[in-house]
Amino acid sequence: MLPITALVLLLPVVLWRVLRPKRLPLPPGPPKRFLTGNLHQLPKTKQWLTYADWAKTYGPIMTLQIFNRTTIILTSAKGVLDLLDSRASIYSDRPRSWMLHTLAGQDASMFGLSSRDLRFPRYRKMLVAGLNKRSVTKYRPELENRLKGLLRGLAENANDFESLLTTYTGGIALKAGFRLYSIAYGYDVVEPAENDYFVQLIDKADSAMPTLVQPFYFVEVFPFLRFLPKWFPTATFHRIALEKKKILDAMVYVPYEWAKKKLETSPSEPSFFSQHFLDEDEKKTSQEDADNLMWTSGAIYSGGAHTTSSALTSFFLLISTHSEIQKAAQAEIDRVVGRGRLINSDDKTSLPYINALIKEVLRWAPVAPMGLRHSVTQDDIYEGYLIPKGSMIISNIWAVTHDAELYSEPFVFNPSRFLGDKQQRDPFDFVFGFGRRVCPGATLAEETIFLAIANCLSLFNISQARDTAGQEIDPMQGLDWRTGLVTLALNFKFSLTPRSPDALDAIGL
Repeated sequence: MLPITALVLLLPVVLWRVLRPKRLPLPPGPPKRFLTGNLHQLPKTKQWLTYADWAKTYGPIMTLQIFNRTTIILTSAKGVLDLLDSRASIYSDRPRSWMLHTLAGQDASMFGLSSRDLRFPRYRKMLVAGLNKRSVTKYRPELENRLKGLLRGLAENANDFESLLTTYTGGIALKAGFRLYSIAYGYDVVEPAENDYFVQLIDKADSAMPTLVQPFYFVEVFPFLRFLPKWFPTATFHRIALEKKKILDAMVYVPYEWAKKKLETSPSEPSFFSQHFLDEDEKKTSQEDADNLMWTSGAIYSGGAHTTSSALTSFFLLISTHSEIQKAAQAEIDRVVGRGRLINSDDKTSLPYINALIKEVLRWAPVAPMGLRHSVTQDDIYEGYLIPKGSMIISNIWAVTHDAELYSEPFVFNPSRFLGDKQQRDPFDFVFGFGRRVCPGATLAEETIFLAIANCLSLFNISQARDTAGQEIDPMQGLDWRTGLVTLALNFKFSLTPRSPDALDAIGL
């Protein structure tokens, strides 16, 4: 009787296994351990290098399994464009993070907001309206004013370039032009930037965000752990989230309250904030609209300051070691613009070599090498593999821009690859994001970077720094890169000298 009973009980299981539809395999990846999967293999620093190396073994689309969570890593242009661009309707979501969204309270942040959230289209509309090409033309007087401050500072002390770049890019992000030239809040950065409270908020928040999403926290796969009391010995994650929440909240709420008070005392000074804070009848917005404005205004400066500084830092690193490229760029400037005045935004279309140089800087050192994480909203099939619903999708932008099939000699700094009849793929297709999550401030970033690079080349010769014995210091020796959502070249210096005795007349020096 017992064998018959067992047979009856097992029959449905056997039939289900035999008759169930065959499940497609996941993309390949490193060997997994029982239960924990690839947890032991997660790189802690410069993940883009590790994943690019793994791709040599497992191919351009890989799977990492951490307990029950699936991560798909894309390391080829075809993969990121096929999925994140061509199938943007299902690949534009953000993965849910218990640490970031719930415990740190960032569920309304523009960068982490779900594409299915009703606020998402409203956020995008507000940002696109304030940062589109037409609007950027209105920022130009403030851009050029900030540029002069950068150039003067570099002429006086190039060793202070990190602070000067922060003042330049942070200043533009915080105050750079809507009608009366104020993008987000209409705020003037205090110099030096290290002493500016708002810039400090940006710096702290920029460091806080990676600590919530890049390390592994068990609460992400066992959400019930969030109910542990904060004092519990193993609830360190609670204390980390609370600490970072204070930083991230301050970055959003403090400027918002400052802007509201300023609006009361200076209602005639338009900004991105004031434009949206008052409706057509000059009445205050609803609380919902005010919250939307708070998060989108915060996105302007939190998303713009460090990305632009990263690109300009990479420029100084690269141009100081490539004198022939510098001479070619300066020759174009002298031929097209001449000397005696600053280069302005209208000159951009007449300087193809400068534009190619900027593209090469961003290709060689993409500011966000791992991009921002995406998530897929339904099961998908790609290249014969299953991409399960809810999978985290990581685009290894650094690997794409260093793909030898896409860019010949990818580790060589060569702006000429973007000139002539056989130009290589435009890196702007990758470095500003994908699909519905493409950076809305890309135009402003391009203009900010162009003005700084073109004018630095026009006014200065940029070379390697020298030691006390007068010997050149190779900046690539000892060079390091910061790990984070935005990377940054670290531990190098360069030297600036005016190109002529009267080169600095245009900036009043």
